[in-house]
Amino acid sequence: MWRELAPVGRDSGSGGYRRYAWTGADADCRAWFREQAEARGLAYEVDRNGNQWAWLGDPAAGDAVVTGSHLDSVPDGGAFDGPLGVVSALAAVDELRARGHAPQRPLGIVNFGDEEGARFGLACVGSRLTAGVLDPARARELRDGDGVTLALAMERAGYDPDALGPDPERLARIGAFVELHIEQGRALAGTPHPVGVASAIWPHGRWRFDFHGEANHAGTTRLADRRDPMLTYAASVLTAREQAELAGALATFAKISVEPNGVNAIPSLVRGWLDSRAADEDTLAALVSAVEKAAVARGHADGVEVAVTRESFTPVVDFDHGLRDRLARGLGGAPVLPTGAGHDAGILSGAVPTAMLYVRNPTGVSHSPAESAEEDDCVAGVHALADALEGLTCGS
Repeated sequence: MWRELAPVGRDSGSGGYRRYAWTGADADCRAWFREQAEARGLAYEVDRNGNQWAWLGDPAAGDAVVTGSHLDSVPDGGAFDGPLGVVSALAAVDELRARGHAPQRPLGIVNFGDEEGARFGLACVGSRLTAGVLDPARARELRDGDGVTLALAMERAGYDPDALGPDPERLARIGAFVELHIEQGRALAGTPHPVGVASAIWPHGRWRFDFHGEANHAGTTRLADRRDPMLTYAASVLTAREQAELAGALATFAKISVEPNGVNAIPSLVRGWLDSRAADEDTLAALVSAVEKAAVARGHADGVEVAVTRESFTPVVDFDHGLRDRLARGLGGAPVLPTGAGHDAGILSGAVPTAMLYVRNPTGVSHSPAESAEEDDCVAGVHALADALEGLTCGS
């Protein structure tokens, strides 16, 4: 499975993956998932939000156990973030069948669409829509860098954007969701544990900072006469780092657009996106507020207007304690770890008992072609997931 999926959406130059929502690479990933489901005799379906499902047993029976993750990527992302969870879910079903286990509850595998938000700027679109925490009208109007709306992209891919919306009946049929994921850090490195269990997801969000200045000639405009938004943006980047260090949190400006974007032109507009995460919501709010306040103050000095828009926010997620503790016991007291990364499991946690397993990442690198995991650890993850699914579907 891994060898078949590995070439899909991989850029020959960077070695990273560009599996963006509703593109050709995404279609190839979806076709792969369907083929894997049908090869196992699983009932295949696509829900109203474009998420793919494969079922062992009748999902209408309710109290289903579901596992899975996503197949899309960040720009030039790694091979493991998302796909490891989907591949491991399929392999875990194979393992359960090899054991002769007959699930007494429906068992599902899901590939959630557009988890990374690489194309349209909002993460976890498929699970957010399903959980009813994203307005369908807003989703349809999301635009990529070329101005293409999500609705148009879906239509071009053969899906109906008018069908987007909450799916409470589907969620009501799910009794537990367990997502396996590559560890995005090094907490397990150097320990005897190839697999850990998630405790919580830090609150996190994305904020767009618009720095409005005045376009002018870079070679003739005196420094004193400039209203250069790039200066305000650069100062804000440094402020975000300083404030994050003071708060023991995380803040990153990693995406930027510039107008008119000429080498010899002072920009009229610099737009930067801030990704920020913290252990609690008060710390996060204070951090973002401090960055905004400093940006506005610096903008005043530079003759630049600053506007800040919150584009997404996910509150703190505490995974279901009973399910979390059950998984940890099954792994012989595996480490229970928090994370700053968002996941579909976090989005679903408000409606479904959810938990996560992490597979050890020796370098801790994620969202990069350097992302990796040892094969033995991946196999241990499959066995851990199979053990969890067996216990959850045995009827007890």
